[in-house]
Amino acid sequence: MDVDQHMNLVPDYAAFPTVDQMHAELDELAAAHPQLVRLRRIGTSRLGEPLRVATIGTGPHDAVIIGGPHPNEPIGALTVSSLLRQLIDDAWLREEFGYRWHLIPCVDPDGARLNEGWYVRPGDRRAYVEHFYRPCEADQVEWTFPLTGEGYTFDRTLPETEALMRLMDEVRPAFVYSLHNGELQGAFSYLSRNEPDLAADLAAIAAGQGLPLHMGPPEVPSAVQIGPAAYLTPRGAELAEIYGIGGGSVDYADRFDALHLVTELPYWADPRVSDETPTDQVYSEVIKTHLADQRALIATLNRSLAKVGSELTVRSPFRRALEDFIGAHDDYISEWEDHPGADRPATVAEVIGTEQLKHSMRLRYGGMYLRLLDAELAAGNPTPAIRAERTGMGALFDAWFAEAETGFTATPIPIRTLVAVQLGAALLAAEAAKGPKDTVRDGLELVRQEMSP
Repeated sequence: MDVDQHMNLVPDYAAFPTVDQMHAELDELAAAHPQLVRLRRIGTSRLGEPLRVATIGTGPHDAVIIGGPHPNEPIGALTVSSLLRQLIDDAWLREEFGYRWHLIPCVDPDGARLNEGWYVRPGDRRAYVEHFYRPCEADQVEWTFPLTGEGYTFDRTLPETEALMRLMDEVRPAFVYSLHNGELQGAFSYLSRNEPDLAADLAAIAAGQGLPLHMGPPEVPSAVQIGPAAYLTPRGAELAEIYGIGGGSVDYADRFDALHLVTELPYWADPRVSDETPTDQVYSEVIKTHLADQRALIATLNRSLAKVGSELTVRSPFRRALEDFIGAHDDYISEWEDHPGADRPATVAEVIGTEQLKHSMRLRYGGMYLRLLDAELAAGNPTPAIRAERTGMGALFDAWFAEAETGFTATPIPIRTLVAVQLGAALLAAEAAKGPKDTVRDGLELVRQEMSP
């Protein structure tokens, strides 16, 4: 398969689609191609939104593609759109590649609607943090699959998660792709199997599109690296009890022996996240500083929230997310303290990665806290404490944003580039999920050779 050919067909995009626009596109394509596209409802969100899947292609294998497993990560909606349109237009891809594709543009529409304020202004960092929303751990579709183990059970599955479970039970997929993205870290992938060739291919298509690869600290300190910017996907058994969550979509995919892929792509490109040059800082000390920054953030938010907690009246998803972050983040810190890292020189990527994460956490949770307070004021609850904390936290948020912008050199990545990488990764992994490779990707191999020292 010529993966580059399909990546090159991805069009330009000016913004991420709203939930209503996603639904409208599904309706349009299904109506225009009823003989090719089967559109159906597989469930209902907690707030009553329809959860729909578009099915296209002929087997014998099945692929489940999950867009928007976290609502602050909308690249996947456009990846689903582009892949669906290519399947409609390309008979070989639809009929000869060997898959029925089950495409979900957004599995958390309730959360997505709370991010739409910045979807329409991609690349605007201020808009991003002012309109950001990410659910608390127990409200995340990605991490609420059922889990039973020795001493720990999770059975608080969400309606959205149950819809995914029913779909996978029905089609018994060979390939499951959960479409994620980050902010400033480099591109990296999670694979459910130790497949170093596929891991290298995934890194190659990201680098070939000019994306910096993530060479900083891993998201999870115990993560096992299997290739350049690629890790084995952590299972619920490793993480759930620590964070009070369930299994991931990877755990459910394991029931069918499916290959599971996660791609994590940034919105902004900073080449320093790939720089493995040693610095004069010690890695373990860099991690300690990072954890101290996280503790300081939690303490600041906790003090402010304590001053207004008894006066809050709005049933707010922002409050639920904020209190979860404050209450559970000690476990995150403890996990890193259990894996402090070696007393070796930290690389540029590791130093920059932890610094970026400090700013990201401040602005994410500071922004959601301001949205919480603004909701109270809009609801007609302007108590002195709420007004005082809105003023004080607003000033602190401005200071945090100014600090984050100081020396900020990262540039917005074209949406088309991000979608092309996710789409290319889908085709590479789907091919790998069928079994041994039966095609040679000369162009891709050339990119990999150019990456080698």
